[in-house]
Amino acid sequence: MKALKKISILFLILTAFIACNTKNKEDHSTHQTKESLFYTCSMDPQVKEDKPGKCPICHMELTPMKNDESAVNEIALSAQQIKLGNITTQTIAETQSSVEQSYTGVLTINQEKIKTISARAMGRIEKLYFKSVGDYIAKNQPVYQLYSEDIAIAKQDYSTAYKQLSMPGDFGKNAKTMLNVAKQKLLFFGLSNTQIESIKTSNEVSPYTTFYSTYSGTISELIATEGSYIMEGSGIIKLANLNSLWLETQVNVNYSKSMHLGQNAKVSFIDFPEKTVNARISFINPEINPDTRLLLIRMEVPNQNLLLKPGMQAMVRLTQSSLKGLFVSADAVIREENASYIWIEKRPGVFESLMVETGAETNVMIEIKSEMDPAKKVVITGAYAINSEYKFRKGSDPMEGMKM
Repeated sequence: MKALKKISILFLILTAFIACNTKNKEDHSTHQTKESLFYTCSMDPQVKEDKPGKCPICHMELTPMKNDESAVNEIALSAQQIKLGNITTQTIAETQSSVEQSYTGVLTINQEKIKTISARAMGRIEKLYFKSVGDYIAKNQPVYQLYSEDIAIAKQDYSTAYKQLSMPGDFGKNAKTMLNVAKQKLLFFGLSNTQIESIKTSNEVSPYTTFYSTYSGTISELIATEGSYIMEGSGIIKLANLNSLWLETQVNVNYSKSMHLGQNAKVSFIDFPEKTVNARISFINPEINPDTRLLLIRMEVPNQNLLLKPGMQAMVRLTQSSLKGLFVSADAVIREENASYIWIEKRPGVFESLMVETGAETNVMIEIKSEMDPAKKVVITGAYAINSEYKFRKGSDPMEGMKM
């Protein structure tokens, strides 16, 4: 009887031990399952909660997800996900080809072809013969009339000296010297030889002088106005020679590395689709715009018949011949604000993001300037699908784990 009791007690103890051990395993398993799940939002993948509910941003129902135990910048996909995402890979090798890059730009006035008509003496502008920006002034046309006491005095000295030339002795010799001095002064003030000669025959010296343009051009700026007083050297009108225009465009700093001064370009125009002209890069701004990360490129465009107008939009095509490098599909490169990256296949079903430096670009291909392992396979289609799945699972950007 005592032996039977002992056996019963031992059986109860064993049963209790097994039950407790099983419960601990179940609790631990439940704990592990709970820890392996989190809840996120398909619209806002940065939201991660440890229990079901609604998204605090868009109020959609949260979706349960398993924690991704893969390394930073890596993601594992099933065969079905790879098929649905149309994810394909291939190794890339260095090739040699011609690359054509296209940019949009705007025609502007060639600042090197601008001339300023300035006052040669102090005085008051009595009349402007042209009063509108855009007016064309031909060479030798009158531009403005100036009232100047300095010029009037020089005119009077010239007239007096001329009248004294016929006097005998030293008077005549001194008059000749005074005549030469007065003429040089009038030439300095901007009077022509014809205007100076006319003083000899005039009965009265006028304080008003008309000045003529010494070159042709289109008025780009009116600096002075009628009735205003100006100092010697002050600008009155700016004339632009529109036979040559500038074409300015903004390019990404990564693309500008392959450009150089004198590089040939073909330019077409939205307003004249049938017209194409040849141009060359004449200026590459050494300073990058810190806000846009763009670089100013300038070309000089001939405009002999004045058909082209400042402000017109144009398309620039730059061709680089025999360019050697690694090129991938444009869809393979993910662009972020400060950098670009691609996805490579680390092993079957596992993909890793890799930051790269890009170079020349066409409509369909992008040059990779970073060193690449030739054995690695690059994702050429479906890169954005991988990127979206990564953000959805991990709630972060794959760039966060990269070294800048």
